[in-house]
Amino acid sequence: MTEWKAFEVESKDHIAQVTLTGPGKGNAMGPDFWRELPLVFGELDADPQVRAIVLTGSGKHFSYGLDLPAMSPLFGPLLADKALAAPRTDFLKHVREMQQSVTAVADCTKPVIAAVSGWCIGGGLDLIAAADIRLASADATFSLREAKVAIVADIGSLHRLPGIIGEGHVRELAFTGKDIDAARAEKIGLVNDVYADQDAVLDAAHALAREIAGNPPLVVQGIKDVLDQPKRGKVADGLRYVSVWNSAFLPSEDLTEAIQAVFEKRPPEFKGK
Repeated sequence: MTEWKAFEVESKDHIAQVTLTGPGKGNAMGPDFWRELPLVFGELDADPQVRAIVLTGSGKHFSYGLDLPAMSPLFGPLLADKALAAPRTDFLKHVREMQQSVTAVADCTKPVIAAVSGWCIGGGLDLIAAADIRLASADATFSLREAKVAIVADIGSLHRLPGIIGEGHVRELAFTGKDIDAARAEKIGLVNDVYADQDAVLDAAHALAREIAGNPPLVVQGIKDVLDQPKRGKVADGLRYVSVWNSAFLPSEDLTEAIQAVFEKRPPEFKGK
């Protein structure tokens, strides 16, 4: 088995479990995560013994989302005074690489079941939106929080969630950056079911994975392919559009303020500049 820095991967009886391990606090998504994610799912996709995948987080939380301190070099050149074409082009390249990392989950031919406990913020929501099925523990909390840090979400939530929870709910979550609990997530269709605690949701995810794995694997993969076909082009076009939009318009005083506020552990003061 490959040794990973941001994941643990275990396979048994046709079921693989992929566990986020950080190294950032709350399984925050730093450089190791973005580099390894497509490699992990590429290996599992190519493994004929794997028929279903359970995706979960280590510790109490699924993921705090983007590891801003670890990823700050991505934003630094873009926020420099009079950032010209070169830093914007580099930023575009990095965003598209991150998009492809999450798209590797969506494109995996094996069904992916996300088992979510605790916080699932920003990039965590991008990740589970790329899964086929989402389950949650009662303590799970979800947030499409990018607006609160002066960023237009650009890794897939805005493109995949409308087909899962509908336009109105996506717009509410994206415009406000609010947190919603597991009960609300179930009500709007973000998760299929809610379970008592972390152990229970992981057990349920594995039970569902075993049920899937008991069916003819090529038929299951064919079902996923047919279901995904109508939305592939639309999602791909949307991802390309938002990556260009952010490369052009993301640099702002508000973004600088948001990043400084994170490091200084204080509320940001946005001025629309």
